[in-house]
This record gives sequence, C-alpha cells and structure tokens, in this order.
Amino acid sequence: MEIDLPDVLAEITAQFERYEKALVSNDVAVLDELFRDDPRTLRYGIGENLYGYDAIMAFRAARSPVGLMRRTDKTVITAYGRDTAVASTLFYRDGAPGRVGRQMQTWIRFPEGWKIVAAHVSIIDEPKSSEQTSSKQMDQKA
Repeated sequence: MEIDLPDVLAEITAQFERYEKALVSNDVAVLDELFRDDPRTLRYGIGENLYGYDAIMAFRAARSPVGLMRRTDKTVITAYGRDTAVASTLFYRDGAPGRVGRQMQTWIRFPEGWKIVAAHVSIIDEPKSSEQTSSKQMDQKA
C-alpha cells in the first residue's frame, strides 16, 4: 500500500480545509455534505455520541453558531492508498484558555467523493509535557 500519494494527499487536505471553513462559519449544508449519508456513520462529540447520519444532521441543525471560531495546530493528514485517509488536529478556542481540543476524522472516497465516516472530538486540559512545550515554542518562533 502506498501512503501519502501526493495527489490523494492534496485532495483530502482540500476537503479537510473545506470542513474547517464550514465548521467555523456554521455552514451546515457543507458540513452535512461532508459526512457520509449512512446509518453507520458516527461522530463522538464533546458532549454527545451521534450514531448515524440523521443524528449528526439533527445535531448540526440544533447547534448554536456562537463561539465556533478556533485555531488549529499540529494537523496531521495521512492518506492510505487512494481511498482512505485520517485527519487529526488539535484546536484552541479563545474562550477556553488552558484547554486543547482534539479532532480525528476517517475519510473514505466513495463514487460521490470524499466523505467522513467516523469522527471524534474531545477537549482536555492542555498537557504540560516538555514535548508540548517545545513544539509550542517552535511554532511561536516560526
């Protein structure tokens, strides 16, 4: 299996960026489009476990658009072959100092395009490890 084929990595990176833009602007139509319309699609959120596309759509429709802005860090996107990818990122919100969000998505290419089939979002206290501190210092210098 080939990992990170440049054309596939470019495609999935563009889809991830499209997702991020839709998320912070609360573009529910695009968010709904990017998840696979299937009862097996799931999204574990910060305060909810959503099983199936219909549950994910209902959550998005009811979610408040307030406070969605965030900045991402340490995004890692890996493509496995031509039809599978995993996107992982950390995110930070100004309204939650000292906390870090973590997001992972599994993307699969279907005949209709790239779709998220599984997602997980969680928030934890920001670790105080030396690795985390070192990478933050490097990011600030860049």
